[in-house]
Amino acid sequence: MATRILVADDHEIVLEGIRTLLTKARRGWEICGEARTGKDAVDMIKKLKPDLAVLDVTMPGMSGLEAASEVSKLGIGCKVLIFTMHESERLDVEVRNAGAHGYVLKSQAARDLVRAIDTLLSGGTFYGSPQALEHAKKEAPKSGTFFCQALAFA
Repeated sequence: MATRILVADDHEIVLEGIRTLLTKARRGWEICGEARTGKDAVDMIKKLKPDLAVLDVTMPGMSGLEAASEVSKLGIGCKVLIFTMHESERLDVEVRNAGAHGYVLKSQAARDLVRAIDTLLSGGTFYGSPQALEHAKKEAPKSGTFFCQALAFA
């Protein structure tokens, strides 16, 4: 039986790229649905009951994190992988708090997306690659810098 995967991203080119990558990566993987908003993703997950959902973190209306939280409340066993371009030290905590099973940075997708899905499908979690985490720690602004930046926009 094929592994059913739902993909949600508000950019068509990203959906196409994920679809192409995943269908070529594993013969037994099937893209059972594609959504462009978090709400549509939740509705499709309820209806289609995929084994795994890849959710962009930033979508119109309902974010991928909000959608992940809704999916985890459904209790249908759908694994959730957050797909994001946003690197931060807080990302790990936010993804876990949303009930998702991991995340992949878009900048690391060619290397990590298939590996992350394999990991989730085998019962594990995937919270970014070690290289991506090290990069995020080096690039993260210090709290004082963030505070000053926040005041500048107030």
